[in-house]
Amino acid sequence: MVISEILSNINKEDKKVPEAVEKVLPQIELLVKKVIETFNNFGRMFYIGAGSSGRLGVIDASECVNTFGISSEKIIATIAGGDNAIRKTIRGAEDNTTQGYLDLLTHKVSNNDIVIGIAASGQTPYVV
Repeated sequence: MVISEILSNINKEDKKVPEAVEKVLPQIELLVKKVIETFNNFGRMFYIGAGSSGRLGVIDASECVNTFGISSEKIIATIAGGDNAIRKTIRGAEDNTTQGYLDLLTHKVSNNDIVIGIAASGQTPYVV
């Protein structure tokens, strides 16, 4: 493909996002209600992800502090490969089946908290 075709195809794919979100708005609403309930019960919200998905979780967690006035202690993001993976690819980190659990243990996740896994495939081992 030439550059204009590549850009056109990316743009066509981007247009699918709002439609995909619209289809799952009821599920998103349920999740938001659960997060609010978690915060009202003094719990925390955790994002856990790998690669680009993990980076988006880190960005969202940091933005929620200013956008919604949420304490940085209430919303925490973990990413496969740790903080170094925010800027650099850590090969194989997403395939570790136990590290996600171990990373959450360091934060003493409890039944009062909610953990949201972010994975485009829905089956990234670190997230699952």
